[in-house]
Amino acid sequence: MATVDKMPMLLEGHKMLTEHLSRLKAERPQIIDAIEEARAHGDLSENAEYHAAKERQGQVEATISDLEDKLSRAMIIDPSTLSGDKIVFGATVTLLDENDKPIKYQIVGQPEADAKTGKISYNSPLGRALIGRKVDDEIEVTVPSGDRYYLVSKIEFI
Repeated sequence: MATVDKMPMLLEGHKMLTEHLSRLKAERPQIIDAIEEARAHGDLSENAEYHAAKERQGQVEATISDLEDKLSRAMIIDPSTLSGDKIVFGATVTLLDENDKPIKYQIVGQPEADAKTGKISYNSPLGRALIGRKVDDEIEVTVPSGDRYYLVSKIEFI
């Protein structure tokens, strides 16, 4: 029997996935209309519009299935209800790099991760290295651009 792993995410990540799912479901009738219109043009073997619409339909259905799976396994975590002195999912962490420059990250779920906005996945190399650490812990992370060294300077649950 297969086990179903829960997928931790923040409420805003859950909302983002739900909105994306709604947009895709709203697109379904348009795709069906495009398929019907292309089918009306005759010979399907050389009908580019038909094949493009069918391919889009397949992509949308696969994405809908994936989003429904993620949402069904969602475990929504509210960081403001957390506390402690260790880095856990949802924590906002301020790190000091090798030049003592502060960098702030929030540990989030895979679907909502976006390093440009300071949200890193708990599955990323840095995320995995941070989980369980405390203030003043030194961290070494191997990333594609080389080894990075950080010092945990602050842990917040906001």
